[in-house]
Amino acid sequence: MKFGTKAIHAGVAPDPSTGAIMTPIFQTSTYVQKSPGDHLGYEYSRTHNPTRTALQQSLAALENGRHGICFSSGLGAIDSVIKLFQPGDEIISTNDLYGGTYRLFTKVFERYGIKFHFVSMADPEALSAWVTPRTKMVWVETPTNPMMNIIDLKGMASFAKKHNLLLAVDNTFASPYLQNPLDLGADIVMHSVTKYLGGHSDVVMGALVVNDDDLASRLVFLQNACGATPGPQDCFLVLRGIKTLHLRMERHCQNGKAIAHFLRQHPKVAQVYWPGFEDHPNHLVAKEQMRDFGGMISFTLKGNRLSDTKKVMENLHLFSLAESLGGVESLCGHPASMTHASIPKEEREKVGLVDSLIRLSVGVEDVQDLMLDLDEALKKI
Repeated sequence: MKFGTKAIHAGVAPDPSTGAIMTPIFQTSTYVQKSPGDHLGYEYSRTHNPTRTALQQSLAALENGRHGICFSSGLGAIDSVIKLFQPGDEIISTNDLYGGTYRLFTKVFERYGIKFHFVSMADPEALSAWVTPRTKMVWVETPTNPMMNIIDLKGMASFAKKHNLLLAVDNTFASPYLQNPLDLGADIVMHSVTKYLGGHSDVVMGALVVNDDDLASRLVFLQNACGATPGPQDCFLVLRGIKTLHLRMERHCQNGKAIAHFLRQHPKVAQVYWPGFEDHPNHLVAKEQMRDFGGMISFTLKGNRLSDTKKVMENLHLFSLAESLGGVESLCGHPASMTHASIPKEEREKVGLVDSLIRLSVGVEDVQDLMLDLDEALKKI
C-alpha cells in the first residue's frame, strides 16, 4: 500500500455499529463489563480507548512498524523511553537536539543516576569512545533541531547493533512521509505528534512506534502505569490530520526549497541551514534516507546582531512568531530564547546555535507571499 493510501485508510475502518466513515470520539472514562474481567477489550480509558487504538494503528502503519503507542506529549513519549533504564545506565545523545529533550535528560533523569553523553554524530564509528559497559541506548534526531544536521541512520544502526544498544530516533522534523527509521535499523521511533502529524496547531501529543513485541509490552506498561495518555478528542484530531499528511508534506517541501534558495541569495542573510543544499555536510545521506528535504530551515543574518534578529522577527506577518512547528501556517522562532533556552549558552554555541539564529517552519501558503513577507522584514535592518 502506498503512503497516501495508508494515510487515509491504514489502521481505521468504518464504525461497525453505525457505518460512520470517521472514527468516533469515544468520550468515556470507563466501560461496562458483563462480569468481573469479562469485557469487550476495554476497561478504563487510561489503559485503552477505541479512538486512541485507531490512531496507534494508523501511526504504526505509517512508520512501517507493528506497535504504535500514544502519549499526551512528545516529552511524555520520551519520558517513557528513558524509564526503560536504571540508575547507573548511560545514554549517548546527539549534541544538537530539542531543548525540551535536553532539559528532560539533564534536569530530571540525571537526578536519578542516568548519565547522558551529548556528542557529535557526524561519524557513527567515532562514538565507540563513549561506549561503556553501562551504555544502553543511542538517542538521535535527524534532521536535528535547529541546526538541520543529518545523521546517518544506517550507520548509526550498525554501530548500535555492534555494541548491543537500542537506537531511538526522534523523527519529528522529517515525519513518516519523508523518513522511516525502523526501515533503516532503528528500534524506537519517536514523534512529537503535535507537529506535522497533527499538522494544524490544535493538539499536543507524542507517540512511539516499535517492532519488537517485548519492547512494545514494556512501553505500553509505562504508558498505562505512568498515565501520560492523550484524550479521545486529541486522537480524533490527529486521525483527521493524518489523512492529508502526504498532501501537506509535498507542499511543505516545495515551499521549503523555494524559501531556502531565496534566503541563500538574499544580501542580508549570512548562513542558511537546510539539508537540500548540495554542499550541506551530509546532503548525500539525506538524499539516501529521506524522500525530500522538508520545510524546516534555520538561518543567520550578516553582522550576527541579536538586535537585527529581533527586528526581523517582529516585522514578519505571515511567519507568526510562536513556539512549535509543522502546522499549515508558517512560523518563525528564536531557538536561543524559546525552544532551546534550557540549554546553556556555551553548549548551544558549540553546535552553532548562536543568539542570532532564526528557525522557520515553512507552511503551505502561497510561497510568493512568504518570500515577500521575509523580504519586507529583512528590509527593516
